[in-house]
Amino acid sequence: MSIEQWRTAWQQLTAAGAPFEVVTPADGAPRYFRQTARTLQEVIDAGRVHGEREFLVWQEQRLSFADYFDQVDRLAGQLIARFGLQPGERVAIAMRNQPAWLVAFAAIQRCGAVCVPLNSWGLRDELLHGLEDSGAGLLLCDESRLTLLRDDLTARQRTTIVVGMTSVAGLPDYCFRYEDLLAAEALVVPAVRVEPHAPAMILYTSGTTSRAKGALSSHRAVCQALAALDFQSAFCALSSPQRIARVIDSGFAPTSLMAVPLFHVSGLHAQFLSALRGGRRLVLMYKWDVERAIDLIRDERCTQFNGAPVMMQQLFASPRFGGADTASLFGLGLGGGASSAALLGDMARRKPDVIGGSGYGLTESNGIGAAIGGDPFLYKPASCGWPLPIVDVRIGDSPAQPVPDGQPGLIWLRSPTLMSGYWNQPVASAETLCDGWLNTGDIGYLDDEGFLCISGRVKELINRGGEKISAAEIEACISEMPGVEDAAVFAVPDPLLGEAVALVIQGERLPSVQDAQLFIAARLAGYKVPAHVYRVTEALPRNATGKVLKAELKQRISG
Repeated sequence: MSIEQWRTAWQQLTAAGAPFEVVTPADGAPRYFRQTARTLQEVIDAGRVHGEREFLVWQEQRLSFADYFDQVDRLAGQLIARFGLQPGERVAIAMRNQPAWLVAFAAIQRCGAVCVPLNSWGLRDELLHGLEDSGAGLLLCDESRLTLLRDDLTARQRTTIVVGMTSVAGLPDYCFRYEDLLAAEALVVPAVRVEPHAPAMILYTSGTTSRAKGALSSHRAVCQALAALDFQSAFCALSSPQRIARVIDSGFAPTSLMAVPLFHVSGLHAQFLSALRGGRRLVLMYKWDVERAIDLIRDERCTQFNGAPVMMQQLFASPRFGGADTASLFGLGLGGGASSAALLGDMARRKPDVIGGSGYGLTESNGIGAAIGGDPFLYKPASCGWPLPIVDVRIGDSPAQPVPDGQPGLIWLRSPTLMSGYWNQPVASAETLCDGWLNTGDIGYLDDEGFLCISGRVKELINRGGEKISAAEIEACISEMPGVEDAAVFAVPDPLLGEAVALVIQGERLPSVQDAQLFIAARLAGYKVPAHVYRVTEALPRNATGKVLKAELKQRISG
């Protein structure tokens, strides 16, 4: 298909009366999808129609949709009857991926409460910050998180429901076993009505340097985001009919291997909530391990895997990838960080029939911005795709004065999926949301065909004697050099230039410092060649979404 045919398919999906009809308000407010759920309660309840179809696979647990909803209703009944949970109250979840996480989220929404997913990768200070900052009166956690927070929870006597405890022996009075609550007599859950503009969740930003801020989103914002994800799937099917036909003809049931954390939009929205509505099977991983992932793809016949670039690199590097063990895998989605051209090319070469894709979004936009998949992905794999139909994009220092297409600048987004603001942070909210536009902090441009391309982050621009250098550009360049498995670029002080470029490369068979500099010099402007190159064999420190913790890395290097 040609790009003109893709545009036609796009227009057909969004026209009046179409499944993804887009409404343009007369008052100038952001465009929105007409046909969406009003609340997350409606989104979740839509999954009940799938009945006895298998939904969740995790270790020895297997739950049908009916099993899952039985647990949701049982937990919701206990939350209201035993703990007196009221609409609008905050409830935190702190545990690694497992069925109880998904049950807890739906039960919280069933009660009309506000869900606060906490970073289960975080240490005591980060977890405690999320609890205290959100004002959550109730916590659902696993045993590992209870161990981290036990002294703090005891001091505050915060009501805690613990998953996976084999007995109540040694549990403090404020703790209750999750399994006991599910085993109790089922209670009738009263209908709790919430409005579309009511708060639904607080998602903490996965910052790499500063303390995480809580992005508060309404039910309407999340529902519009889920509709945008559905649109992208439908557009991918229309623009890549031959690829979709091969998936259908394979006979494999749609099954996603889920290794990204549920406390992030890429896990919560794009995988869990989308699968729940659509009847897709989810195979959960407690934590990422590439060989275990391939075992699960083989044994459970997984058809889809979405992950951060570092996950995808490890998957492609396995000698088992591309053989019989991954024969069922037809969909690969990239997210969570910039991807090098080499990685994207490897994807197309190793699995030519794959439906590849990537996207661009933030926690503050509920993961929605631009997206690309299927044949359009092969056409422009280094781009993020077209902005989704309900998203406006402007490039420049101010959304009121956008620069021409092709010229890079600060990316601003406007859509109905944006957060309401940062929880209890009016100043930070005003700095990030400007007249309905979100300051993403990312640098990029719209090309002559309307595709959004990302070139770096404002905070990661290095000012070398007045020349602005994108760390992401150098990282993408050096990642194509043989022997370099991972890379990070950041600024270091320089007495003459103010800042100089520092590069850390990681791998088992790394090139020399001089060879790395020559490789970059042959491809980028001379002033972008790193003055300092550090070679390491240990993995670079990353947060839960795959972003390199550069502040921690700097300390390692300087130490």
